[in-house]
Amino acid sequence: MRLSRTDRSRVAEWWFTVDHVLLVAVLAIVAAGVVLSLAASPAVAIKKGFSTYHFVGRHVVFTAMGVAGMLAVSLMEPRAVRRLALAVLVAGLVGLVAVQLTGREINGAKRWLDLAGYSLQPSEFLKPAFVVVAAWLFAEAGARRDMPALPLAAALLVATAGLVVVQPDVGQTLLITAVWGALYFLSGQPLIGAAAIFGLAAAGGVAAYWTFPHVQARLDRFIAPASGENGQIERAMRSFSEGGFLGRGPGEGTIKSVLPDAHTDFIFAVVAEEYGVLACLVLLGLFGFVVLRALHLAAREPDARTRLAVQGLALLFGLQALINMGVNVGLLPAKGMTLPFISAGGSSTLAVSLSIGMLLALSRSRPDQGRHKKPRLAVTIDDIELGGRKAS
Repeated sequence: MRLSRTDRSRVAEWWFTVDHVLLVAVLAIVAAGVVLSLAASPAVAIKKGFSTYHFVGRHVVFTAMGVAGMLAVSLMEPRAVRRLALAVLVAGLVGLVAVQLTGREINGAKRWLDLAGYSLQPSEFLKPAFVVVAAWLFAEAGARRDMPALPLAAALLVATAGLVVVQPDVGQTLLITAVWGALYFLSGQPLIGAAAIFGLAAAGGVAAYWTFPHVQARLDRFIAPASGENGQIERAMRSFSEGGFLGRGPGEGTIKSVLPDAHTDFIFAVVAEEYGVLACLVLLGLFGFVVLRALHLAAREPDARTRLAVQGLALLFGLQALINMGVNVGLLPAKGMTLPFISAGGSSTLAVSLSIGMLLALSRSRPDQGRHKKPRLAVTIDDIELGGRKAS
């Protein structure tokens, strides 16, 4: 099928306005995730009593569903994306309340809802919706003084972070707060407010340390680990030296047989052991490229609501990947956060697909952008000469 610029169909319009470079980079990460699931998942599936390719099949199915949803969302116009984000935000907040009332507790945390035989994690879907709505509120705070947008943005953070932290999920709370703080700064809000936010975040971190025993234990093990206390992270770090630059080879690693979360939280360590540090650097480069490309596209966007949303979604995607990789190399304490499109997990894959779909939709070029370009800052010689002729 060939598409022409004269074609006015929705698909043709999407094809000629979506950023192909960003789309290809995202699809490259998606393809890498499918390949790497073959390396990490079979051993975990056998250890858990499932068929060999149980997690691989699930990953492929959820990835296919995610890519389809991502492309469908990327067809939307910015206003439709904001409406979708608002709907998902409301549903996500309701879901977080339902988690506390009826959710299933796993390893001391209530984060999942059982729906039609599947586990759903509302906080994963809430994140991209939260970012888009917060970006809209920050943009309105600068454009409309008659609207209490800034207090609403603060209330949104308190409500969302409060419902996530009581699960408890401190890692996701810190991620949400960090992106919100970045949007506050990027939207040009008063610096005194940024200092207050930093102080409150620090106070919240101290409170989490003394409130949640698992947070205290993880930080203590990270700061002053005793022998054998930090087993998973120590084994993950060792996989980088064992794999070397080129790795042991596909299927030759041992970490996936030792760690229970090798296909989720520690899949980056599996990549290091079997494919080598060079493969990890390529993967890191792909994530970094997606973030930088999205920020570059955002810099050219004249509409503040769209620009801030693109920046927030890019930071959400990049920070989540950075946190996961940081845990695997021992730079951060264990967080239980997945590597986007790479780690196994239905809710995570679908939610990241929603986030990238919104990012692709909001970063598309639009014919009416030229009408909103900022005026030139300097007057050229030609303008002066033209003005002189008109005056004469």
